Formats: sequence, structure tokens, C-alpha cells
Amino acid sequence: MNGLPRKGVQRKIPLTLRQLTDYYRTNTPAEFARGSRKGKYMELTDSFGRRINYLRLSVTDRCNLRCRYCMPEEGVPFLPHGAILSYEELFLIARTAVSLGIEKIRVTGGEPLVRKGIVPFLARLAKLPGLRHLALTTNGLLLEEMAQGLRAAGVQRLNISLDSLQPDTFAAITRGGEVSRVMAGIAAAERAGFPPVKINMVVMRGVNDQEIIDFAALTLEKPYAVRFIEYMPTAGEPGWQELTVPGREILERIARVYPLCPVDKGESAGPAKDFRIEGAAGTLGFITPVFGHFCGDCNRIRVTATGMARGCLFSDEELDLKPFLRGGDEAGLEQALRRVVSIKQDRHRLSGEEAGHKPFDMSKVGG
Repeated sequence: MNGLPRKGVQRKIPLTLRQLTDYYRTNTPAEFARGSRKGKYMELTDSFGRRINYLRLSVTDRCNLRCRYCMPEEGVPFLPHGAILSYEELFLIARTAVSLGIEKIRVTGGEPLVRKGIVPFLARLAKLPGLRHLALTTNGLLLEEMAQGLRAAGVQRLNISLDSLQPDTFAAITRGGEVSRVMAGIAAAERAGFPPVKINMVVMRGVNDQEIIDFAALTLEKPYAVRFIEYMPTAGEPGWQELTVPGREILERIARVYPLCPVDKGESAGPAKDFRIEGAAGTLGFITPVFGHFCGDCNRIRVTATGMARGCLFSDEELDLKPFLRGGDEAGLEQALRRVVSIKQDRHRLSGEEAGHKPFDMSKVGG
């Protein structure tokens, strides 16, 4: 016996660094979640047998930051308002998707909280029969004043993008953002009664990777779910490989400072491999689209704010839903969503050597 826990089994005793990296390498995100699935399965299944129950729905391409990995510093051609789906159209997509078997919707942007009327829209989504989980991804800048309203509307979980705890580094990454506003937003979410927030850190070598241990330490006293995300070359910029820190390296850096135990998680928890520092209140997750893709367990589809549906963030194949929405063809919309699922590829072509996709601005697809 090598001392490793069985796949999907909680291990409370910290692992050695060797055991930890072996466990990390041999367990997929789905195996970390195994044993937690309850109830009937969804109706949507792709051609590779993956059950699709998760929709990422973008409501805007606009943002109040210009993060370096999301959009260029200048010359961002924001879409005219007429090109963005109305709330009625977005709601019809959501309602149709849920009727087909989608159980979780994550609302994204751009920055979703900059769109006027977002709270009443979220309240409508929360009341959809059959929707089990409504989440929202935000940069946190507007949370201090909006957290209470979001919680009252029925949003169940918040993901907050936070790439540095240092004011100067945060301002450089976001091109002018104030980290103090994000921290105030996190505190407001706690006061509003949200479950512990998920904090997403995109790790970039030579930019913010010196803060990996600081982010891990956030979970010692607070029940945050801190997730470390490999830098992805969405814009196809040259030399992107120099910025990407493999998830295994991030894990090993933390394990040299803190003892770690693998953690089971719920089915809707997403693609992270989760661990906990021994005795800590929160958890650490590792999301590895470059050096450890999780495509075999993917359960999601995406719809952009312009109504373009795709089966993968890195897919070059999209299906335009607007003709069905603006033609009042609900049956056609249903078939279109089924089509997106049916043509979903087995995996993306992103690797540590090449991007394998056409460049795009993350803000236009939905982060």
C-alpha cells in the first residue's frame, strides 16, 4: 500500500508531499466529488456521455476594471446596447435551459453588477422551477453596496476575482483597481449572510505568484474557498507560457509550508481539486486548464451576452441563439441548446506549448 486514500474518500491526516502530488495527479475533479451526487440525473448528455447541468450566462461585456488577462489596456470596442441580449431574452434562455436539465446557472460578465437592473433579473432567475443553484461571479468592487440586495434576490453563492492582496500589484493587474474596495465587498457579503465566498486568484509568474502562500493563509481563520487558477492565453499573446504556473507547482509550494489534506466536495462545486490546510477553516482549490485539463468531467455550456452559445471556453465553434429569441421560436431555441451540447468536443486543445484556439477577450465570452 502506498498510503494514498481511495479516490473520493476524505483523508483528514495530512499527506506527505510525495503522496500529495500523486493524489493530485491521479484524481480528476469528478473523483474528488464522487459520492455526493443525489437525485435524478439531468436530461442533457453530450456525445461523450458527460451530463451537462451547468450554464454560464454572461449578461454584459462591460467592466469597471481592465484586468490584463481579460482585455487590452486600450481600444476595447464595447458592443452597442442593441447587440446585447435583453433581460427577457436572457431569461428565456435560462428558463429553456433549466427545462432541459440545467440545474446550476452562474451569471457572469464582463462585470455583471455594472448592468442596470441586474438585481431584479437575478430575483427572477432564482424563482425558476428546477434551478437548484444560482451563483454570480464578480470583481467585488460594487459588492459593498449591493451584497444585501443580491442575497435578498436569491443569489446563493459568490465567486470573487482577486489576484493580489497588495494594493500596488492589484492596481497593476487590474489597471487601476483598489483592492480595499474588494475586501470591503467580501466583508459586506459576509454580513449579508452569504455562504463563505470563493476567491479566485489567477496565478502569474513574476506578477503575483509571490503571494500564493498569503492567499493560502486566508483560509486559516476564515472559511473561504481560495482557488488558484493557471493563467490561460485567451488573447493568444506571445510568451504567455512564461506567465503560467502549473497547478502542481502551486500545490507543492503551499505543501512545503502547510500540511494539506484532500477534501471531498459537492457535485456542483466545479473543476477545482480541493484541499484543506490541517486545522484550517477554509479550503484551497486548484484549477488547471493548461497543465491538467478537466475536460473529461466538464458539465457546462456557455452563452455570451450577445447570444452566442458554445460548449467550451476555448471552442471556436459557436451557435447564434438570437434568431430563435427574436423570432419567438422557443422550440427552435430548445433544439439549438441541445445542438450546443451535442457538438461539445471531447476536450480543448490548449496545452503548455500552444493555445490551440482563436484569440478572444475574456470579457466578451464570460469569465
